[in-house]
Amino acid sequence: MTGKDQSLIKIIIIEDNRYMREGWKTILDFEDDFVVIGSYESCEEAFESDTLAKGDLALMDIELPGMSGIEGVKKLRRQHPDLIIIMATVFDDDKHVFDALCAGAVGYLMKKVSPEDLIKAIHDAHEGGSPMTPNIARKVINTFHNTSAEDNEANLSERELEILEELAKGKSYAKIGESIYLSVDGVRYHIRNIYKKLEVNSRTEAVSKGISQRLINPE
Repeated sequence: MTGKDQSLIKIIIIEDNRYMREGWKTILDFEDDFVVIGSYESCEEAFESDTLAKGDLALMDIELPGMSGIEGVKKLRRQHPDLIIIMATVFDDDKHVFDALCAGAVGYLMKKVSPEDLIKAIHDAHEGGSPMTPNIARKVINTFHNTSAEDNEANLSERELEILEELAKGKSYAKIGESIYLSVDGVRYHIRNIYKKLEVNSRTEAVSKGISQRLINPE
């Protein structure tokens, strides 16, 4: 193999629609630094081949005959951990997106992606990026934000949330203790835990973070 051949990004396509599969292959093979080394209509067919171990990147559908693309990604990650996987599908619902990403895919594209964006996505993924179409990226960001707030709320006990509410009202430690029938030392202990869990160093920061993450809703 020549130095030029070694510099090629070796791509594997797993897609049951023959026209889509052939279309992708034509687009990608036309690029000087791409070569499609395998094209399969199912995960089972791909796993029976010897090309997976030679590939740099796999472009996969989710809804495939037999083994689904999600299960295929999991198996690929176990058997070929260095293989980069991009999903290209018609599904843009949260479940499919996050099942694919959690299974090990680094990118998620819609099948209607333009040839130019498909080529760019493969370059981005090969260089360490996580290419996603804009609507998918927005879903990921929104879910991350929601999950972060839920995680923090789950980490704060009911007592700590109650004390954070009292802090937001500007009460002193003594007044908080009177309101919730706790000693000042007990209040101080819980506040230290609140600061640690929220990763803050002051009352102002704790209240601000509590409000921004919707842990509390002071009047």
